[in-house]
Amino acid sequence: MRIEAIRQRLRALGANPRHEQRVLRLWSQALPQDAGRRQVEHFLPATLVAALPALAEELAGLAVLRSEHPGEDGSARLLVALADGQTVESVLLPRDGLCVSTQVGCAVGCVFCMTGQGGLVRQVGSAEIVAQVALARTRRVVKKVVFMGMGEPAHNLDNVLEAIDLLGTVGNIGHKNLVFSTVGDPRVFEALPQGRVKPALALSLHTTKADLREQLLPRAPRLTPEALVDAGERYARATGYPIQYQWTLLEGINDGDDEIEGIVRLLHGKYAILNMIPYNTVDDLPYRRPSWAQAAEIARRLHRRGILTKLRQSAGQDVEGGCGQLRARSEKPARRTIPLRATSTRSA
Repeated sequence: MRIEAIRQRLRALGANPRHEQRVLRLWSQALPQDAGRRQVEHFLPATLVAALPALAEELAGLAVLRSEHPGEDGSARLLVALADGQTVESVLLPRDGLCVSTQVGCAVGCVFCMTGQGGLVRQVGSAEIVAQVALARTRRVVKKVVFMGMGEPAHNLDNVLEAIDLLGTVGNIGHKNLVFSTVGDPRVFEALPQGRVKPALALSLHTTKADLREQLLPRAPRLTPEALVDAGERYARATGYPIQYQWTLLEGINDGDDEIEGIVRLLHGKYAILNMIPYNTVDDLPYRRPSWAQAAEIARRLHRRGILTKLRQSAGQDVEGGCGQLRARSEKPARRTIPLRATSTRSA
């Protein structure tokens, strides 16, 4: 379901734009529809008042908690059922953050990601994206929303932008606290600057080598790492938000001296943050997570070279909750893939 469809239903029930905004604001902030200083009977049309209980129930049914998996790091991975029975994952993050899914499955096919193993099942509607936020807000405060869960947001651009617009207005999320994550679809760089809500941007880099990136992200747009960083830099300067470059550390694949030199070459002087995340091991995939000591040394070396690097844990390590794992365990097992050969020189 799309947010525009909800708006059309509200209009059919006699709502004007102020009434629409009130209903959408309370829903997106997980507040009851009778909240506020004014009684609904004194503000909303009688036809809308009569329909509110059924409408509120329907909106709550867009995203229903199926299971919750708390982690020792303060995160909690949520398996969320959509109205048609499909499932997606949301992650409650430490410090009032939430990671949401934008697709059931994913077509990009990143070889180290469980979500991509089964391909794309369907798009998640803009209302279903906001419903994940509303569900999370019944459990915790949410002040930041990152579009980094299941799916490639650029492949569902209209729905994601519609959700971002609502969350960045009546949803009460600061624009820089809405983070659009993409492998680098060129349409993103065209569309995001045009919206009234301009989110921060996270770009999946993962390697500085064009040929290796094609292997790791087999169905991503064929942008070279250089072209991706150039496009990101233009958006960063236009919005005033640094680009978050995502780098999943895979032992023996993208953790060598050559990659460190490549990162310095690409990102030195850029308005950027490098988020380096040691791989969240998945039993059904053949990639390995480097030791924390090794990852920390890579981050230190980059810091010394002038690259702002944040070494991050993937939320839910202790509950085997890497992106797509919860859904995969509730569905049939994913097939195994053939590992990539190591293409980098290990640090001394």
